[in-house]
Amino acid sequence: MCGRYASSRAPEDLAGLFDARLDPGRTLGPSWNVAPTDEVWAVLERAAKDTGEVRRQLRPVRWGLVPSWAKDPAAGSRMINARVESVHEKPAYRRALAKRRCLLPADGFYEWVAVPATGSAKAYKQPYFIRPRSGSVMAMAGLYEFWRDPAVADADDPDAWLTTATIITTEATDAAGRIHPRMPLALDPGDYEAWLDPTHQNATGLRALLHTPAGGRLAVTAVSTAVNSVRNNGPDLITPSA
Repeated sequence: MCGRYASSRAPEDLAGLFDARLDPGRTLGPSWNVAPTDEVWAVLERAAKDTGEVRRQLRPVRWGLVPSWAKDPAAGSRMINARVESVHEKPAYRRALAKRRCLLPADGFYEWVAVPATGSAKAYKQPYFIRPRSGSVMAMAGLYEFWRDPAVADADDPDAWLTTATIITTEATDAAGRIHPRMPLALDPGDYEAWLDPTHQNATGLRALLHTPAGGRLAVTAVSTAVNSVRNNGPDLITPSA
């Protein structure tokens, strides 16, 4: 799974990397400890209401997908990941796979290994930061949804709608597999256009884009246990531990 990640690039840089339009009125600060239910950057394509023109956007969404039919947005905290093997079958994800796909930019992600107690030392969880060796951005494949808040009477009120997303995961490859059996599925840049295109709704073709990433591209580094607490944030969290 992916339960925590880092996303520290400036929105202007992300907009340039993904050739996306950035709404200047909506922004997020850098985070080296992104946690479920946090707002995160997503790259997605939507048709403009007035012209029908499909536009690529960089916009904040909440991490943890809330299906449109959910009674309560709290459901999103349990839907932070969608398995690539079953994403096309699950009721919470299959409609989004067909129509609402996105990319979630990240510097890298965290996984933990349980370290047993020895002598006077207590058991603990050792975090590892896993990132592209090249230092390039990870474009994690995701799905997004809109949830209508019934407590807000006016459907045109921005507060009437909640936009949420989930990260698609796959079997871990290369060094990441020695830490945890699952990892986020990062798309190849050559697949961005097809993945984001809302008119591309062929399930077989879409699943073909979700191939297992090639090995040998990830670096794994032990980092401070400070990242174990969501209260901690800062670039020191991804610094290799001594």
